[in-house]
Order: sequence, then structure tokens, then C-alpha cells
Amino acid sequence: MGRNRAKDTEHPSTRLDSGSRAWIAPSEFTSGFELLVDDTPQSHVDLDDPTHLHFEYIVRMGAVIDQLTEPGAALTAVHLGAGAMTIPRYIEDTRPGSRQQVVELEGPLIELVREHLPLPRGAAIRVRIGDAREGLRRLPPAISGKVDLLVSDVYSGAQTPAHLTSVEFYREIAELLSPSGVLLVNVADGPGLAFARRQVATITAALGEVAILADTQILKGRRFGNLVIAASAAALPTTWLPRILAAGPHPAKIAQGAEVAAFAQGAPIVTDADATASPRPDSSLFLR
Repeated sequence: MGRNRAKDTEHPSTRLDSGSRAWIAPSEFTSGFELLVDDTPQSHVDLDDPTHLHFEYIVRMGAVIDQLTEPGAALTAVHLGAGAMTIPRYIEDTRPGSRQQVVELEGPLIELVREHLPLPRGAAIRVRIGDAREGLRRLPPAISGKVDLLVSDVYSGAQTPAHLTSVEFYREIAELLSPSGVLLVNVADGPGLAFARRQVATITAALGEVAILADTQILKGRRFGNLVIAASAAALPTTWLPRILAAGPHPAKIAQGAEVAAFAQGAPIVTDADATASPRPDSSLFLR
């Protein structure tokens, strides 16, 4: 990590069911706290300002969420992967009255976050413990076809599990979304972007309309990093996004239409039969 933190003695921590250790520490770079699992930063939360989104890919997700429906209108949202629940907190603050469901595999992680980074009082955020894909099938039947936003940001350590990358998985998500509902997926990949290209092709096959938000150098496949894939069965609400993303504070690009088609050209669609986990980043990526 390159961080001289005595994580077992100075900061709240817990052992996860997977055997990894999760811990919470004050951010060394800004206000708020970070949740880390072993050597991987998972989330940043600012309890005093839930609209403070520190990680670049989360800033980009927030920019898309701000475009959904009417400004400030409540959403029905589903989150696969909890972390420290940065996006659920953001939605609760910016869109009061939203109904949110969170599915997280690690019960000990949820207990750690609830104790040391408590959710706002009265927030309608229901947390369910279990596998993300199985959790989709256990959501209330009443929300099927009515979900405005579904965020898939699931990592086991530093990799997305294979069964959460297939066209069958994304088709299950499509059934939950409203006609204009939006899927946001955090995809991590490195030079060449072979994994990301397959994910774009696969998500396009399930939903049709796709946009990619990322740092220009990452989108060109020049270094490892995060790409946000936004998808919907309807036209995506992206009118103002290019200007917002170019302005920063973390300048980024949005690829749409023909650029997305070119990005995914020739990439095979991922199925349950051939799915693989996302690439593992080099440990030096987290030296900050």
C-alpha cells in the first residue's frame, strides 16, 4: 500500500468471511474516511457531506445519477456491492424519499460500516446479505420493471467475480429496470481493454443503449483504471454529461454511439459458460 497504517490496532477492522481484512481509516488525501479490504481501497465516505464523491469513477456515476428523471426526484435504486454505501448515501442526500435496496455478500463488512460509518437516520436503505446475482432474485417482486437505477460495483478483493459479467446476468438486471431505467457498471481493466470491450459488447446485447465514461488515457487502453458503463433500453440521459465531465474536477470523456460500437467491435459476448473474473491490478496501482 505504501501507507504506514497499523490497520489492526489503530483503526476499526474486521475479518471478512472470505478471510480478507476490512478496515476503516481517515482519508490521507481529503476529508472523510476510506474503507479498505486488504490492500484495495473500496470506498470513500464523508459523513459531514454525502455529496463529496472522492473516487473518480464514483464522481462519474454521480454525474449520470444527477441526470435521471427530474432533479431531486426520489428514485427506486438497487445496488449490487455495498462497500461503505457511498452512492446510496449520495442518493439519500440529493433525492430524499428514494427507496434503495443494497445486496452485499459480506455480513461482517456491513456490521463494520454500520457501526463506524452509520447511515443517515430514517434513510430508506434496505441491506440484504448474500451473493449479488442470487440477491437480484430475492428482491421484492413489486419493484420488478420499476427500478430507475441499478449500480453493479461488486469486487472480491480487486476483481469482479466471473458470474457477474455474463449476458445472462445483465438480462436479469434488464428485467428489473423500468423502461427508462439505467444500469451503471464499474469495470476495471488495463492496457488493451480486452475485458472492458467484452463487457461493453455483452451489456449492449442485453440492453441496447450504452455509453462509456472514463479518463481519456484509460479509454485508450494506455493504463489500468476504472471505466463506468452506463446502459439502458431507452436513450440515455447524457445531454449535459460531456460538458460536466470535461470540466472536472476529474476530467473525463464520454463515448457514445459509433464510438461505443467501434470500441466493442469484434469482442465476443460473455456467457455463463465462458465468463472470467476481471483482471487483477498490479499492487502498485494503490500506491498513492
